[in-house]
Amino acid sequence: MLTPRRIIRSIYRGDNRLKVLDQRYLPRWIVVLLDIFLVLFSLALVYLIILGTPIKFLDYVSLPAQGGFILGVNIIFFFVFKTYSGIIRHSTFTDILKLAFSSFCTGASLLIFNFVFEAVQGEKVFLTTSLVLYALVSFTVMLLFRIAVKESYQFLRNTAAGKLKKRVAIMGVGDQTIALGKALTTESDMPFVLVGFLSESFDSKRFKILGKPVIPIKKSFSETIENMELDGVLLISETMSGKRRNQIIEDCIHHSIEIFNVPNLETWNKKEDIQNQIKPLDIEDLLERNPIEIENELIKHDLQDKTILVTGGAGSIGSEIVKQVAEFNPELIVILDQAESVLHDLEIYLTQNYPKLNYITELADISNMYRMGLLFGKYTFHIIYHAAAYKHVPLIERNPHEAIYVNILGTVNLAILAASYEIDKFVMVSTDKAVNPTNVMGASKRVAEMYVQSLQNEKGVSTRFITTRFGNVLGSSGSVIPHFRKQIAHGGPVTVTHKDIIRYFMTIPEACQLVLQAGTMGNGGEIYVFDMGKPVRILDLAKKMIQLSGLEPYEDIDIKITGLRPGEKLYEELLNDSSTSLPTHHPKIMVSKTNVEKFEDLKKKVKEIIKLATRGKNEEVVQMLKEIVPEYISENSEYEILDKPKSDTLEKVKVK
Repeated sequence: MLTPRRIIRSIYRGDNRLKVLDQRYLPRWIVVLLDIFLVLFSLALVYLIILGTPIKFLDYVSLPAQGGFILGVNIIFFFVFKTYSGIIRHSTFTDILKLAFSSFCTGASLLIFNFVFEAVQGEKVFLTTSLVLYALVSFTVMLLFRIAVKESYQFLRNTAAGKLKKRVAIMGVGDQTIALGKALTTESDMPFVLVGFLSESFDSKRFKILGKPVIPIKKSFSETIENMELDGVLLISETMSGKRRNQIIEDCIHHSIEIFNVPNLETWNKKEDIQNQIKPLDIEDLLERNPIEIENELIKHDLQDKTILVTGGAGSIGSEIVKQVAEFNPELIVILDQAESVLHDLEIYLTQNYPKLNYITELADISNMYRMGLLFGKYTFHIIYHAAAYKHVPLIERNPHEAIYVNILGTVNLAILAASYEIDKFVMVSTDKAVNPTNVMGASKRVAEMYVQSLQNEKGVSTRFITTRFGNVLGSSGSVIPHFRKQIAHGGPVTVTHKDIIRYFMTIPEACQLVLQAGTMGNGGEIYVFDMGKPVRILDLAKKMIQLSGLEPYEDIDIKITGLRPGEKLYEELLNDSSTSLPTHHPKIMVSKTNVEKFEDLKKKVKEIIKLATRGKNEEVVQMLKEIVPEYISENSEYEILDKPKSDTLEKVKVK
């Protein structure tokens, strides 16, 4: 039973806060009662309006009886059109249409009744003017009530959330930014409050767009935003040059203002919520890199109507290769991986985003030669993109035998089968860590490179073995970027292994574009290296990521130096060093100059190291790796002891 005490408790917390926004939707019977009250109010209003005019009500029946009859007819049409079924605070055009039909049908039915009654009895029951006026007034009153409830709810909700919403300005005034502004101002659930538009094209604050001021940038962007009390700035990066964008970002970081990146409206995924399109600026967006131009026609000629195998296809590099290959209409893509969960996730993604793509996933381990043999017998491959590998340096340093199984044995299995089945091309994804390796992972990848290079020179081998080598990929699994993101999200500290450590970086799409391009080049046996641009100091990267999160390094989020990990280099080798590489017709791709060992000699060594790995003899495995790859010298590793004879020899040479 409802009592005044219960009603008060339902809307008041006892701490000066109303619980209006916490209320559940009203039961339908209450909505009907509210509409009946509004109808009675409309009848009274019509009575008062006509009372002040010379027009007189008819007295065939009493006014209360007329009112009761009108009310009854209106209630019938409430149920006919289910005007009570909508949620008042979320009223839509459909709900308004139901009200209009209900009022119109009520008025029309009463008029018809009135004229029929007059034809039979010779006298009307209702004043015609009152019926028409009632239909209009009752519809208007019920409509205004719903609008008032909806707007009041939105106002209270926005007021309650106002402290949580971020005050943002949009950079630029154009079709794209105005459309973005419209989305911000019309979507009540957006976590942003639009303050205005920042523009270099206007010189006065008199202009307004969508009711928001256009704020002119007169002297500098930094001075303009300094006193605006902004929480964030929204950028559509494609609408400005990289230099201008980076300057705006630096100014925002200086003033502790968060930057949000919005994709070009033409590329928006219409299925996603608008809010999901607006994302905090990623560190990848700050890479000052020129767009990569690839020869699409050459790649299309390579891939169209072909059956393609992608190993490690569910990984960060492999899955991107799959997505890019999908654009060139292959006959079939076979996606091979031994990780069940990510393979399943990729299946879902491809089904949703590439519904016309003909693909199949295969769960298998490349080190299992029997399983690989069955796979090659099942499909007729034209091209293989070999991206499967173990790549986490410290983990592999502790488990060298696993690197032998996957990085070496897996590559050997695939290469032998590719040659046996006369596959047209075998494109292997390698790493900069194979250049003068200092860890087991890099050395194992170097052995894999050597194997496919030497196999290329064997008689009767028609398969073109092509190796691509590049550095760190931003955002890939195991990359420092997602690692830093997690640390920042948890409040820090952000851990950097050395204050001077530097790395070369490339985005995943960039790397995979160049892999596809390199696959169209050469006669086989080449190692293609990619231009990685300028090296990045990891400590600076950590600071920038913290600042992009709207926080201050060392104050909000601490940065700790933890020391180099086992096998980790301080400086990566320059992949585009002119002394070790030659240019190609593509400005971003070079050919590495390396010596190729005789296949029979290398084959024996590879067999031996695989045998050692099966016995779990880690030290002997690493020793054998050093014999196969003479330039492999361990750093920050327990296996440094194995290099002492090499070091002694080098010292003797220096003395002489």
